Formats: sequence, C-alpha cells, structure tokens
Amino acid sequence: MLTDSGIATGGPGPEVYDVVGIGYGPANLALAIALDEFPEPPRALFLEREVEPRWQQDMLLPGSDIQHNPIRDLVTLRNPRSRYSFINYLFENDRLMRHLNLPTAFPLRTEYTAYVDWVRRTLPADVRYGVAVTDIAFADHTPGLYTVTLDTGEAVLARTISLGPGRTPHIPPEFQGADPARVFHLTRYLRSVAGLLADQPRRFAVVGGSQSAVELALDLNGRFPDAEIDVVTRTWSLRAKDHSPFSEEIYFPSFTDYYHAATEEQRRQLDDFTRPTNYSAADLDVLERLYVLMYEQELLGRQRIRVHGHTRIDEVLDDGREVTLALANRVTGAVTKLTADVVILATGFRDMGKGPQQEPHHPLLNSVAEHFAGTPSGHLDVNADYSLRPQLPGPGPIFLNGLCESTHGIGDAGSFSLLSIRARTIATSLAAHLADPRLAHLENRTAHHAV
Repeated sequence: MLTDSGIATGGPGPEVYDVVGIGYGPANLALAIALDEFPEPPRALFLEREVEPRWQQDMLLPGSDIQHNPIRDLVTLRNPRSRYSFINYLFENDRLMRHLNLPTAFPLRTEYTAYVDWVRRTLPADVRYGVAVTDIAFADHTPGLYTVTLDTGEAVLARTISLGPGRTPHIPPEFQGADPARVFHLTRYLRSVAGLLADQPRRFAVVGGSQSAVELALDLNGRFPDAEIDVVTRTWSLRAKDHSPFSEEIYFPSFTDYYHAATEEQRRQLDDFTRPTNYSAADLDVLERLYVLMYEQELLGRQRIRVHGHTRIDEVLDDGREVTLALANRVTGAVTKLTADVVILATGFRDMGKGPQQEPHHPLLNSVAEHFAGTPSGHLDVNADYSLRPQLPGPGPIFLNGLCESTHGIGDAGSFSLLSIRARTIATSLAAHLADPRLAHLENRTAHHAV
C-alpha cells in the first residue's frame, strides 16, 4: 500500500521519485522553489523530521536580527522575478512599507523566520513532515536507484538525492557524556532554557566566541536577572566580524568557483582569511551592547557577566548537581576552576574533514560512503555541482545541499548568502542527469519489487 506521498507500507513497492530531498530547511526549500519554477518540474519528495519546522527556532531571541542582506533570500539572486522573494513576502503580507521604515540595517530574525514559514506554506511541494531518515542505501532489486529508509520502517526509491539536513552540531569531546539537561548545544537553547525557569539557576557558562555566544550572554542576562554568566573563548577576547566590502566578496559565486579549484592546502590558507567574516566573531552592535552592559555592572559593583579570553577547557566534571570546568590560560598555563549550573555550547558545527571538529561525511551516508571517492585529507570528494564524486558508475548523484564548506568555502556555511545560487547549480545538474536517455529504463513508475 502507498501513502499519499507514495511511500511503501507493504505490498507493491514504492513509486520512483526523480529526487528525494532529505531535510526541508532553507537549503532544500530553495531547491524546491528552483525545481517548481522549471517548465516541467521533476517528481520530487521532501522528508522533514520536524512536525512543524522553524528556521533557527531555538535562537529566536528577542531583538536578534539576521546577518546577511535580506535580498540574499531563498530565490532573488537566482530569479529576482520569483514570487517567493522576501520583498514579495512583505508585499503580500502588507508589511513592505512598515518594514522599509525600520531603523535597522537587517530584518529581525523572527520576521525572516516568518518569511521562510510563509514560503513553506505557499509552495506546492510534496513534503512529508514528522519522519526521520535513518539510512540511504543502493536499491537491491532496481539498479540505478537509492532506497531511503524512514524511522517508521517505510522506504522510498529515488533516482537522485539532495541531502540537506543541516550540519551536525559540534560537541567538544570533553563535554560528551555530560547530562544534556545541564550541558546542551545552542541548537537546543530555547526549548532547554524554558525548562530551567522554575529552577532559576544562578550560574551559567557559555562556551564560544561567536555571534551566538554574545547573543546568549545578553539573553541570559535579561532572562535570569540574578544569575552570573561566564563566557569562555579560545581567542584573546571577543572580536568583531570583518564586514569590509573587499572581504565580503568571498560571498560571491566567483569565490566559490575559485575556492573549489584550489588544492586542499590552498583552501586552508584561504580559510585563515575568511573565518573572521563568520566564525569566532560577532557583529559590532551586539559586542557594544555587551561591553556597555558589563561596564555598567562594574560601575554598580555587581559584575554578573565575565569574559574569559584566550582560555582552553582542559577538563569537565559533571557530578550530577553542577558542572565544573578546569580552565587554563593559553599563554601562562594558569589553571582556574569555573562551576556552573548550566553550560551552553556555542561551539559551532561539524564540517567534512579529519580534524577534531570534523567528520568524514554526514552519518546518513554511512551505508554508501565507500562507493564515493575521498580526498587526501580523509573526507568525501565533492564536484563543483555539489554532487559526491563516484568511484565507479552507478546510481544518480547525491547532492550535498549545505554540507560542503570544506570544498566550496564559507559561502556554503549555514548562511543564506549563496543559497539560491547553490539551488540553481544543483537543480541544473539534476535536470541534466534526468534528461540522460540512458535512464529511460528508470522512468517514473511504481517499482516491481518491494524494498
């Protein structure tokens, strides 16, 4: 039997989809728009584990804004005439004039989330919510196809796959095994902190020196007016992002091409230049807010927020009641102890690689990874069109939609900056693959074999 989305629940096998998108966040949403705007859209199915997904749902902090030009939305750089632009969202919701009168450089994060939600509701895409993909494998009985298995035990067949579940949160080794009620990644911030309000914890530690770390410190200060907040960062102190126009050209498509053509050693050299535009740095306005707040606390003799710069964490002890961090200065080696009721990790996300903060590939690729080519540094090799490079001819491409920073540069991070351009590249390559006459035997039909 088939569900409304053509997914097998027993009996005849599932319908063959031209593309199955795993995850329905902004990356695959942008792709879904690009495919929908084709003269003859391919048959696509998108699978989303959240019942009601929201972009950055755990970091929708009061007053927080986005960090990119709003015209770098889901579509505009690819197709400025698309109805799914941020400007058209404002127009259709009668908010354009009010928005243009805002005395801010960037839209509020809550408004941009509402834009993404509006596109999800408006776009006529085939999406199944509340299901998680557990495995991607080669179809046993139908060469040239993939079997995508769900946590329900169901399966679907795909000619191609767009893998866009978002990057894996980076949990430093010293924090692994700690109680998730006391130690959690920022991707769980709001849902976790809501359960803390009744307990009123008095000591927080925020690990990291990013924009998110600064925003968390400010939010905790307002949410828990009697709490102490310690920010621990490996850099000398908190620093401003590099938003100079010359540096911002790394978010041009031409830089993506330049970066992909470089050797791995040359890419790492480029990383040294690009990192301050997005990592371990914050926008100047939030830094100034934090600095003034800390200055005022010092003036009043009640210092509640402290920044521990140039500091590493050597050991973490969770005794079931509180978490103690062994801090060491990276120059002097001086060791201090920091005890907190709650630790929030603003430690970023894992990218492909063999470093301590990296992974060789996304875990959903475990069953098929060995069939794709690797790089000298130990991660999967990715073509310019974001598809994995196969070792031998086989099924259609698997596109990594938003997982390719190590091969395509910082513009492929969790930013909207090049989202629509990447969607165009993937959609164009996908269409060329589906038009290959050699795939006629895999025409869109119900498979004769159950999976």
